[in-house]
Amino acid sequence: MGNRVKGRVKKKSIKAASHSDMGSKRKLSRMGKKQKKNLGGLEATFITRSACLKRLQITLKDFRRLCILKGVYPREPRGRTPGNKKGQVFYHVKDLKALAHEPLLNKFREFRAFMKKVRKAAGRNEKDEAVRKEALAPTYTLHHLVKERYPRFVDALSDVDDALALTYLFAALPSTGRVASKVTKKAQSLAAQWGAYCSTTSAITKSFVSVKGIYMEACIQNTNVCWVIPHAYTQNIPDDVDFRVMTTFFEFYETLLSFVLYKLYNDIGIRYPLPVTSAELSESSSVLSANLQVLRKFLQSYGTAASNAVTEAVENQLVETAKKDVASSVKREKLRTVDEALKQISDDDSDDNDDEDDEMEENDVDIAGPLKDALESIDRDTTIGGGSKTMELDNDAVKRRRLFTGLTFFISREVPKGYLELVCLAYGGKVGWEGSDSPIGMKDPTITHHIVDRPKLPSSHNDLPKSREYVQPQWILDSANFLFLLPTSRYAVGVELPPHLSPWVNNEEEGYTPAYAEEIECLKNGTSIPSLQMDLDSNEVQRTSDSEAEESIEIDPDSNGDKQSSSESDDDDEEEEDDEDENALESKKAQQKQKEVSTLKEIINNRQVFIMQVVTKNQLLNHEQEEEAKALAKTMMSKKGARLYGRMQHGIEKKQAAVELLQKRRKEIELKKGKTLDGKTMLKAKVERLKSERRAVEKDYENTGGSMKKRKKARTM
Repeated sequence: MGNRVKGRVKKKSIKAASHSDMGSKRKLSRMGKKQKKNLGGLEATFITRSACLKRLQITLKDFRRLCILKGVYPREPRGRTPGNKKGQVFYHVKDLKALAHEPLLNKFREFRAFMKKVRKAAGRNEKDEAVRKEALAPTYTLHHLVKERYPRFVDALSDVDDALALTYLFAALPSTGRVASKVTKKAQSLAAQWGAYCSTTSAITKSFVSVKGIYMEACIQNTNVCWVIPHAYTQNIPDDVDFRVMTTFFEFYETLLSFVLYKLYNDIGIRYPLPVTSAELSESSSVLSANLQVLRKFLQSYGTAASNAVTEAVENQLVETAKKDVASSVKREKLRTVDEALKQISDDDSDDNDDEDDEMEENDVDIAGPLKDALESIDRDTTIGGGSKTMELDNDAVKRRRLFTGLTFFISREVPKGYLELVCLAYGGKVGWEGSDSPIGMKDPTITHHIVDRPKLPSSHNDLPKSREYVQPQWILDSANFLFLLPTSRYAVGVELPPHLSPWVNNEEEGYTPAYAEEIECLKNGTSIPSLQMDLDSNEVQRTSDSEAEESIEIDPDSNGDKQSSSESDDDDEEEEDDEDENALESKKAQQKQKEVSTLKEIINNRQVFIMQVVTKNQLLNHEQEEEAKALAKTMMSKKGARLYGRMQHGIEKKQAAVELLQKRRKEIELKKGKTLDGKTMLKAKVERLKSERRAVEKDYENTGGSMKKRKKARTM
């Protein structure tokens, strides 16, 4: 019982219900502390925007900028609204604490104080003092924010989609009062650097032209990056868009893209940013072509560095050994090239154990040693300078790069060059265009495909070489999406183009495969196309029917001639009678054969009908059994499981209805495009059939004394 004293009353527990016999101290101990307002619950966790501005002591403009740069967004409280303040914007208290410790907050305050000084000097008409102070404006960087928001490079790559979309949008906008020219130029340079990297590394995997723009997708370090390129039209700036907010987003995305591009270019051994001069920009037709030219120069210089060092090492070794053996000078001349030297290395390594080769090595030049030393020295030098990193492509990138290998494209002036140049270069092709900076001329005989977007070719193209093929721009995108060189006949100039299929649609998941996708799969697999096979079969049937008709026509005059000759000959009456008897026998045999064939056909048809009936009955029975099993299983389910199963079945039925609708539309289109044995289209044959039925009904009605023709009303003067 513990220390309880006998005879003393046990005290009530503090958890017991309060009553009137309690003392004042005990009552106060039972009561909790009074909660102050806005210090607990949702009111303390979620704070309104006006309260945030009071705590941070900044303007609404700076608060918006700080939230965008920091990545802080409003939150919606779960359950009830704090303080019954409906329709207001709330921020989490932890986000507010992060904003309060941001170094940019002090920079914004310094800039605000600085602008007061500038305005004060301008108000006193001290223009020189205002200009002097403007040059001393406080600056800030966003590098720490990029590192804070994206601690890993994969995180930055996965969030580059929005940055690229906004960058390409600003690159297409005109430099007006609402959009500064420096913002447009910076966006154009970033977009060009990104495109140059993607085309050089063959990273572009998908492309699709839509009404909104050109959708592109690139696979960079096993991360898919998708962005939209606006069409090359004159962009009208809307009035209801706040470009100050968009400029703030671009300010952060500019820093993010600079970080990403620096890492990507450094991985392939190229110094970033690319040293594109103003002269190169003025000479080239676009910013992208200028960046591509500079990138090609860097890659060629790094690619030829190894071969140059190897040849120098070989030449030095040849000079040193020229005094020892003059007789082997001819052989040394042959070994000057890199290929011969590398071949000699492999031969020396494979025959090290032979005595004869040892004697040859004493007399000849030892090239393996200096070559390896030169290559190792190149690796060491380039790793220090950042240029030794070679560009290693995966298997998918190699396949993409081999698609257009050996093909040369020439883009006409009416075709937008930007995205087509990216796709052609990414898939291993060469590109030329109408311009002074084009690497390929218009009359170059090496051009294999001339991209034209006109209803017909102009007369000036008649003087061009006949070896090239004229195609529409969609051929490049479709071939790149399917990784297969499609036939150019469907994409010729003035021809109705096939459907432009989206590469992001998975036909297996959707449950429906378009006809053109099936046709391309047949071409890739080397099988016959079903639609073409049906056309060929119909043509063969038509040819056979025509040939049978011609044979019957040819047989009839012969038989008539035989009859005429038999009637003219009066002396051969007996022969005629014999011929008639033979003809009668042959006709009887033919009739018997026809009857036998017809009976056989009837038997076969009856058997087929019987088999189909049996199959349908079995299918119905199986279907009924499956439905009964499903209903029984559904009754055994719990309420939650039954609801989930119902939602799943509803989704499946909805998907199946969409597939059936697509198949129905496809059949209607195929029927309209198909042709009968007479060579008429199905639509025309349907119209003629309806007209003939209408005429037959009119004739039957006219026989009764009426008329279905409309009577013309007499004009009243």
